[in-house]
Amino acid sequence: MQLATIGYEKASLDDVIARLQAAGVQVLIDVRAVAASRRAGFSKTLLGNTLRAHGIDYLHLRALGTPKAGRMAARAGRYAEMREIFEDQLATPEAQLQLAQAAEVVQAKPAALLCYEGEAAHCHRAVVAERLRERLGCTVVDL
Repeated sequence: MQLATIGYEKASLDDVIARLQAAGVQVLIDVRAVAASRRAGFSKTLLGNTLRAHGIDYLHLRALGTPKAGRMAARAGRYAEMREIFEDQLATPEAQLQLAQAAEVVQAKPAALLCYEGEAAHCHRAVVAERLRERLGCTVVDL
Protein backbone atom coordinates (compact mmCIF):
# COMPACT_ATOMS: atom_id res chain seq x y z
CA MET A 1 0.00 0.00 0.00
CA GLN A 2 1.36 3.40 -0.99
CA LEU A 3 0.31 6.94 -0.12
CA ALA A 4 1.44 9.85 -2.26
CA THR A 5 1.69 13.51 -1.33
CA ILE A 6 1.75 16.44 -3.71
CA GLY A 7 2.07 20.21 -3.47
CA TYR A 8 1.00 22.54 -6.24
CA GLU A 9 3.12 25.59 -5.34
CA LYS A 10 5.11 25.65 -8.59
CA ALA A 11 2.92 23.37 -10.70
CA SER A 12 0.08 23.87 -13.11
CA LEU A 13 -3.15 21.97 -12.70
CA ASP A 14 -2.32 19.93 -15.79
CA ASP A 15 1.06 19.00 -14.28
CA VAL A 16 -0.53 17.95 -10.98
CA ILE A 17 -3.10 15.81 -12.78
CA ALA A 18 -0.41 14.21 -14.96
CA ARG A 19 1.71 13.36 -11.89
CA LEU A 20 -1.31 11.93 -10.07
CA GLN A 21 -2.26 9.80 -13.07
CA ALA A 22 1.32 8.60 -13.58
CA ALA A 23 1.37 7.49 -9.94
CA GLY A 24 -1.96 5.66 -10.32
CA VAL A 25 -3.75 7.88 -7.80
CA GLN A 26 -7.52 7.31 -7.72
CA VAL A 27 -8.42 9.67 -4.83
CA LEU A 28 -6.99 13.07 -4.02
CA ILE A 29 -7.38 14.02 -0.36
CA ASP A 30 -7.20 17.79 0.00
CA VAL A 31 -5.73 18.60 3.43
CA ARG A 32 -5.94 22.39 3.22
CA ALA A 33 -7.84 24.16 5.98
CA VAL A 34 -9.07 26.59 3.33
CA ALA A 35 -9.62 24.91 -0.01
CA ALA A 36 -9.48 28.15 -1.94
CA SER A 37 -6.58 29.34 -4.02
CA ARG A 38 -5.51 32.31 -6.08
CA ARG A 39 -3.89 29.77 -8.40
CA ALA A 40 -6.14 28.96 -11.32
CA GLY A 41 -7.94 25.63 -10.96
CA PHE A 42 -6.99 24.85 -7.37
CA SER A 43 -10.10 26.05 -5.56
CA LYS A 44 -12.24 23.26 -4.12
CA THR A 45 -15.18 23.09 -6.54
CA LEU A 46 -13.21 23.58 -9.75
CA LEU A 47 -10.43 21.25 -8.57
CA GLY A 48 -12.90 18.52 -7.63
CA ASN A 49 -14.77 18.78 -10.91
CA THR A 50 -11.59 18.77 -12.98
CA LEU A 51 -10.17 15.78 -11.13
CA ARG A 52 -13.41 13.82 -11.54
CA ALA A 53 -13.32 14.55 -15.28
CA HIS A 54 -9.91 12.86 -15.29
CA GLY A 55 -11.09 9.84 -13.29
CA ILE A 56 -9.74 10.93 -9.91
CA ASP A 57 -12.06 11.26 -6.91
CA TYR A 58 -11.74 14.32 -4.67
CA LEU A 59 -12.19 14.56 -0.90
CA HIS A 60 -11.64 17.68 1.19
CA LEU A 61 -10.77 16.99 4.84
CA ARG A 62 -10.68 20.49 6.31
CA ALA A 63 -9.80 19.40 9.86
CA LEU A 64 -6.52 17.97 8.53
CA GLY A 65 -5.46 21.45 7.46
CA THR A 66 -3.14 23.63 9.45
CA PRO A 67 -4.66 26.60 11.28
CA LYS A 68 -3.87 30.16 10.17
CA ALA A 69 -1.10 30.54 12.76
CA GLY A 70 0.57 27.43 11.37
CA ARG A 71 0.30 28.71 7.80
CA MET A 72 1.84 32.02 8.87
CA ALA A 73 4.71 30.21 10.62
CA ALA A 74 5.36 28.12 7.50
CA ARG A 75 5.36 31.20 5.26
CA ALA A 76 7.96 32.74 7.58
CA GLY A 77 10.11 29.60 7.37
CA ARG A 78 9.41 28.59 10.98
CA TYR A 79 8.66 24.95 10.15
CA ALA A 80 9.15 23.57 13.66
CA GLU A 81 6.61 26.10 14.96
CA MET A 82 4.20 25.20 12.15
CA ARG A 83 4.55 21.55 13.08
CA GLU A 84 3.82 22.25 16.77
CA ILE A 85 0.72 24.24 15.86
CA PHE A 86 -0.45 21.50 13.52
CA GLU A 87 0.17 18.78 16.12
CA ASP A 88 -2.29 20.63 18.39
CA GLN A 89 -4.82 20.75 15.53
CA LEU A 90 -4.30 17.07 14.79
CA ALA A 91 -5.13 16.20 18.41
CA THR A 92 -8.67 17.62 18.09
CA PRO A 93 -11.57 15.15 17.90
CA GLU A 94 -12.60 16.42 14.46
CA ALA A 95 -9.08 15.95 13.07
CA GLN A 96 -8.86 12.46 14.59
CA LEU A 97 -12.15 11.52 12.90
CA GLN A 98 -10.95 12.85 9.57
CA LEU A 99 -7.60 11.09 9.97
CA ALA A 100 -9.53 7.83 10.42
CA GLN A 101 -11.58 8.71 7.32
CA ALA A 102 -8.37 9.32 5.35
CA ALA A 103 -7.02 5.95 6.53
CA GLU A 104 -10.14 4.21 5.22
CA VAL A 105 -9.70 5.90 1.84
CA VAL A 106 -6.00 5.01 1.65
CA GLN A 107 -6.80 1.37 2.42
CA ALA A 108 -9.49 1.27 -0.27
CA LYS A 109 -7.80 3.06 -3.21
CA PRO A 110 -4.47 4.56 -4.24
CA ALA A 111 -4.55 8.06 -2.74
CA ALA A 112 -2.57 11.27 -2.49
CA LEU A 113 -2.59 14.12 0.01
CA LEU A 114 -2.67 17.61 -1.52
CA CYS A 115 -1.57 20.94 -0.11
CA TYR A 116 0.00 24.10 -1.53
CA GLU A 117 3.59 23.81 -0.27
CA GLY A 118 5.87 22.35 -2.91
CA GLU A 119 8.40 20.93 -0.44
CA ALA A 120 6.73 18.13 1.53
CA ALA A 121 9.20 18.45 4.43
CA HIS A 122 8.00 22.03 4.97
CA CYS A 123 4.31 21.11 4.88
CA HIS A 124 1.87 19.74 7.43
CA ARG A 125 0.86 17.07 4.91
CA ALA A 126 4.10 15.30 5.86
CA VAL A 127 2.75 14.96 9.41
CA VAL A 128 -0.56 13.59 8.11
CA ALA A 129 1.36 11.15 5.91
CA GLU A 130 3.49 10.07 8.89
CA ARG A 131 0.39 9.35 10.95
CA LEU A 132 -1.16 7.33 8.15
CA ARG A 133 2.09 5.42 7.62
CA GLU A 134 2.20 4.59 11.35
CA ARG A 135 -1.43 3.48 11.33
CA LEU A 136 -1.44 1.54 8.07
CA GLY A 137 2.15 0.56 7.42
CA CYS A 138 1.98 2.18 3.98
CA THR A 139 4.92 3.67 2.15
CA VAL A 140 4.86 7.41 1.45
CA VAL A 141 6.01 8.91 -1.83
CA ASP A 142 6.25 12.64 -2.50
CA LEU A 143 5.28 13.36 -6.11
